Amino acid sequence: MFTRTLSSERGVATLIALLMIGMLLLIGLAALTTSDDESQIAGNEWREMRAFYAAEAGLEQAMATLQTEYDSTGLPPAEMPSGAEAINGCDVSYGSTDDGAAVMRLLSTGELAGLRALVKTFSVDATAVDDADGSQILMSQTFEVALVPIFQFAIFYGTDLEIAPGADMSLIGRVHSNGNMYLQANNTLTMDCFVTASGNIIHGRKGPGAVGTGDVEVKNGVGDYVSMKMGSDWLDSDYEDWYDSSLSRWNGRVKDEAHGQQALNLPLASGTDPHALIERADDNPDSYENKATLKIIDGVALRLADDGSWADVTAAMLADGTMKYTADKFTDKRENQTIDCTELDVTKMYDNGHAPRNGVVYFSDEKTAASEYPALRLVNGTTLDAGLTIASENPMYTLGNFNSTQKKPAALLADAVTFLSTNWDDANSALDKASRVAKRTEVNASYMTGNVETTASNYSGGFENLPRFLEKWTNVNFTWKGSAVNLWNSTQANSNWNGTYYDPPNRIWSYDTDLDDPTKLPPETPMIRVFQRTGWQQKYVGYAATQPQ
Repeated sequence: MFTRTLSSERGVATLIALLMIGMLLLIGLAALTTSDDESQIAGNEWREMRAFYAAEAGLEQAMATLQTEYDSTGLPPAEMPSGAEAINGCDVSYGSTDDGAAVMRLLSTGELAGLRALVKTFSVDATAVDDADGSQILMSQTFEVALVPIFQFAIFYGTDLEIAPGADMSLIGRVHSNGNMYLQANNTLTMDCFVTASGNIIHGRKGPGAVGTGDVEVKNGVGDYVSMKMGSDWLDSDYEDWYDSSLSRWNGRVKDEAHGQQALNLPLASGTDPHALIERADDNPDSYENKATLKIIDGVALRLADDGSWADVTAAMLADGTMKYTADKFTDKRENQTIDCTELDVTKMYDNGHAPRNGVVYFSDEKTAASEYPALRLVNGTTLDAGLTIASENPMYTLGNFNSTQKKPAALLADAVTFLSTNWDDANSALDKASRVAKRTEVNASYMTGNVETTASNYSGGFENLPRFLEKWTNVNFTWKGSAVNLWNSTQANSNWNGTYYDPPNRIWSYDTDLDDPTKLPPETPMIRVFQRTGWQQKYVGYAATQPQ
């Protein structure tokens, strides 16, 4: 009995061992299957990811072609970009669609959100199919080309911007620099809107001179003015926690290159130098001569007639006093030059029927003698009949009030812009500044002008001296409303700024909010072109054979 029990138990142990071996075999097989499945899943994911990036490359190719066409011609392509390529082991096809005519609207996204722009929209699609297993990705994106009027900025510099006012200064409107921005004040400088630079934002000076101890404040996102000062230090790009601290302090309204702020540029077909805007049209498609319907070149006045031909109106404009030329008319003490002056009487231009059909006048006088210093001076410009833009390759002067009654959209573009007061007397121009005492003057015009760059030994004068003066303005108001743009270094009026030949005015300056209305911009206002992606969608992920129709 005892022996039979042992034999029975020995059989059970063998059975159990066999069952255990079977279970381990099944577990092993399951593990192998799972491992193979996971490997296959990982492979599928990798191929899908490869197709994803290939499709994105197709989108980028189409958008790059669109942008290149705009950069080279200023216009959308005649034939919309499309094509097919082999990218990263995938067959990629892409296409694009023009979504219709450009429309003027308020930008809601991107770095210029809040500005009005002429916007043209394109749609781009790309499909990528993996060569190995047919994994397919279909993606789409919308793309905008926005033209933003440059005069929607209170201050716009194409170079380094320096602001260092002695008296209190309050800036209303956007301030931007395609370079570094140097901010300081002897008293208080306040800015109420976005402050952006594609370089660095710095508290202090670019060149020589003591740094002012006054406050610099920028309005944050909830409407409070917040100082750059932090105890004994200043919050600027040199601060170790500049990125986060500036975002927190001003709610994203102060940005420089650390925040990804890009340069904002005008589309120029002739190259990258915006001075081309005021140069002659010879081999220069960007020239305002191409836009003008009244032009005065080397003393010859031409006006575009109703039939599209150019009429020589020189004799008529000289006879009726609309235009007058005087050699050595007055002295510019900054330049130490006597001005060979062409005067344009704005009131007579309208009254005598010489006004430009589209509101654009162009002036250029290329005298070559070393003793000659040609310039354009605008007189009797108190009242404009319509919007007016005047561009000059030479320095430009305004005499007395300009556009001060029944204000119209107006812009002045020149190598340098100098404002002469209502009390200016040519006979006193070469005398000491005590003999050139200004009286209250008002100018309503946006201006685009040049400056003389700051060096280690000389200050440019900063924004506060960008519009030039030649008189003793002590305690006298100069009232200006418009937009201030500096895109180049002056090539003709290029003597250094200093405080010996004039005394600055009480600066009653402000951004003209009428410029926010596209219908109230000066004729042919220059536009900044911005490219931005506005939407992205992954439409389909799967296999080419099963894609829904």
